[in-house]
Amino acid sequence: MKILVLNCGSSSLKYQLFNAEDESVLAKGLVERIGIEGSKLTHKPTGKDNLVIEQPMKDHEIAVKLVLDALMDDNAGVISDVSEIVAVGHRVVHGGQHYSDSIIVDEEAKKVIKECFDFAPLHNPANLIGVEACEAAMPGVPNVAVFDTAFHGTMPAKAYMYAVPREYYEKYGVRRYGFHGTSHSFVSKKTIEVAGLDKDNSKVVVCHLGNGASISAVVNGKCIDTSMGLTPLEGIIMGTRSGDVDPGVIEFIAGKENKDIRGMIAMLNKESGVYGLSGGISSDFRDLKAAMDNGDEKAIETIEAYTYKVAKYIGSYVAAMNGVDAIVFTAGVGENSPYIRTMICEYLGYLGIKLDEEANAKAMGEEMIITTADSKVKVCTIPTNEELAIVRETVALIK
Repeated sequence: MKILVLNCGSSSLKYQLFNAEDESVLAKGLVERIGIEGSKLTHKPTGKDNLVIEQPMKDHEIAVKLVLDALMDDNAGVISDVSEIVAVGHRVVHGGQHYSDSIIVDEEAKKVIKECFDFAPLHNPANLIGVEACEAAMPGVPNVAVFDTAFHGTMPAKAYMYAVPREYYEKYGVRRYGFHGTSHSFVSKKTIEVAGLDKDNSKVVVCHLGNGASISAVVNGKCIDTSMGLTPLEGIIMGTRSGDVDPGVIEFIAGKENKDIRGMIAMLNKESGVYGLSGGISSDFRDLKAAMDNGDEKAIETIEAYTYKVAKYIGSYVAAMNGVDAIVFTAGVGENSPYIRTMICEYLGYLGIKLDEEANAKAMGEEMIITTADSKVKVCTIPTNEELAIVRETVALIK
């Protein structure tokens, strides 16, 4: 059974084709610059030579057709006919308050995705375009929407409500939604398995630390709180996003710099985070580590602020769950930065955490427990795999 996974951006399309029976990747690829001069498809079949196609692609429908052609190519193909693809799983960023689970897309689902355009204006329109392009290219093949927000749909009102006039929640749905849900779901489940926990009696903090970053509190497999909010701007410090900031800062800087609200939000999203705090050294933690090792004070302050903020969120979620069994680090920074994990865990000694420094140093993109046998809380590294999570959700719905 073959499942195609699509992640559509406004001018891009990432894809992977899975054999769902053994969860192996048959091929993956990227289409770039859709609707822009210089369109290109890079197709990477497992065990075969790559295929690169450069030709105009005015829209996603053409891009999807070229992806299918590449999958059936005489030399680089991995299937003989498109009918081998039994379903398509789509990453959809926002499902609003309507969906706390993945769904098979129908007209009602497409309506909801459209209603959420305001919440995710850069992502939801592209996600819907991807669904409709697949409907045109593969009539009758089920399309499954796996929402980034869905896993966080189990949060109670006390966690998702903002203390603004209630009418804005009632009229516009202003509340915390959270993001990276597919990753948090996959990693929290894997942590329960790796740490040997009881899924029905477990408390896990998931630290998804990448260029975009979020933390969640997961009790018995269900999210009860998460750090991102109405948008992905809230929460911990990120690559270029500020994370939590006093709203008064927005008015203050806007007045001093003569910026409007759009300019301020762009600054908080694209010029802030570790990039802004470091004075523009980099949004890449590898560059910041090199600068820190060379004694750069701004880099040192930036990394210290970052790890401090993560540790504060972990502590708040331990309080929210009234305990914790495991803390897990995932995504690019979480999986591959032992020094970040060490600096964070230095704040968590009160939990009885004892880091195994040798195991921590070895844990680079691997499933590992990085605490000692007598540590009261297990700390793990688990590589995230959102595409595989989408496959599993898709299979569960079409069976």
